[in-house]
Amino acid sequence: MVSEYRSPKSKYYTYIGIAIFSFLVLLPIYILAIIALGDPSQTVAAYYPALIPSKFTLANFIKAFSGYGSVLIAAFYKSLETAFIVASLAILLGYHAAYGLSKLSFKVSSILIALLFFSTMIPSLTIAIPISVSFLKLGLYDSAFGLALAQELIVLPLTVFLMMGALQSVPKQLESQARVDGAGFFQTLYQVIFPLAIPGVISAFLLSWMMSWDEFTFAVILSPVHPTLPILIYFDSTARGDILTATSFSLLVTLPVIVLTIVLSKFIKGSYLTAGITG
Repeated sequence: MVSEYRSPKSKYYTYIGIAIFSFLVLLPIYILAIIALGDPSQTVAAYYPALIPSKFTLANFIKAFSGYGSVLIAAFYKSLETAFIVASLAILLGYHAAYGLSKLSFKVSSILIALLFFSTMIPSLTIAIPISVSFLKLGLYDSAFGLALAQELIVLPLTVFLMMGALQSVPKQLESQARVDGAGFFQTLYQVIFPLAIPGVISAFLLSWMMSWDEFTFAVILSPVHPTLPILIYFDSTARGDILTATSFSLLVTLPVIVLTIVLSKFIKGSYLTAGITG
């Protein structure tokens, strides 16, 4: 039997590891923030940039957004709309697919999951060009919904995989007991199983949203006239060649991800693969 006792040193090692990991994750965001908000004389124009600038300014944002206000807002809203469509479709389709796969044998479900992931191995560029031709005929070209359908190709396999893990951990006895008590199939699926799988669903939603938020290849080909925010940042920063513009826009892209993660974090504490079952 393996002892569950943990020495004080092991706890310290854990805290040190968490601290190092947090530092590596937060350092790029911190550098991005001080370049965007700090005075250029203490950041990009300095031989030895200050780790904590003494002068802060909004001039970088004003310069970056001057003349691009309406275009930037339109790109921001299109990115939000596309990301939420992608995440919602991923949950709607992925939940039912994951439930069906969770009822199959391990060998069969593994083969089907591998086939789903096979689609992500194909370069997006080779898929986006023929899709754009079809979308032109269907009237979906340069639309948020059309872009979301294309991005679903790379998002859905991972979403199904995540939610299948959550559904497989739900005890089968609960489903059987619900059916014995008179609950129908759909009642059991949505009123019994779904609430227990909420941590996995939220995790899949958040990951799908983030993958769509910064997706580039499909967006640049299928939505060139009214671009999403990453495409606008790329075109604007490369055209101007200004690092301050690029960092200001990049910080704007990062903030919604941080906010959404904080809001949804209370639903995904702990392991989502336990399907919210404790005790």
